Amino acid sequence: MTGFRIVPVEARHRADWDRLYAGYAEFYGVTQTPEMRDRVWSWLHDPDHESCGLVAEDEAGRAVGLAHFRPFARPLSASTGGYLDDLFVDPQMRGPQMDGRRVADALIEAIAEEGRRRGWSVIRWITAESNARARAVYDRVAKLTPWRTYDIPL
Repeated sequence: MTGFRIVPVEARHRADWDRLYAGYAEFYGVTQTPEMRDRVWSWLHDPDHESCGLVAEDEAGRAVGLAHFRPFARPLSASTGGYLDDLFVDPQMRGPQMDGRRVADALIEAIAEEGRRRGWSVIRWITAESNARARAVYDRVAKLTPWRTYDIPL
C-alpha cells in the first residue's frame, strides 16, 4: 500500500466498519452485539444525531481505520469542543505507512480540521492507562491533561 485517504463513513464501508468496530470492542473487552453496531451505524448516518464517523480507506476503498466523534458543550469557556469517542486502526495498518503517513494521526488530524471548520475550541478524548501503543500516538499529536475521569454506572 502506498497511501490512504480519510473520508466520511459511507454505506459502502459497512462490512469493513463492522470488522473494525468489533475489533475495537474486543480490544477493550467490551461485549458488543450486531444490534449494538447497527445502532451506532444508524447514528453515523442520521443527520439529526450528534455522532459523526470517518474512515481511513486504502487505495482499493477498503476501510482500514475508523474514528467516531461529536461536539460537546464547554460551559466554563462558553465554547463547543469536539470529543473523539472511538479510534481504531486495523493492526496490519499501524505505524508509518509507505508514504510516511500514519493512519491514526491522519484520522485525528481530520477531526481537528473538522473542529477548526466548526469553530470548536478543543478536541478531547480518553484512553486506557494500559493502552501504551495508542498513548504513544496521543503523546505525539496532543497534550496530556491532568484531569481524571469518573463514572456513575446507571
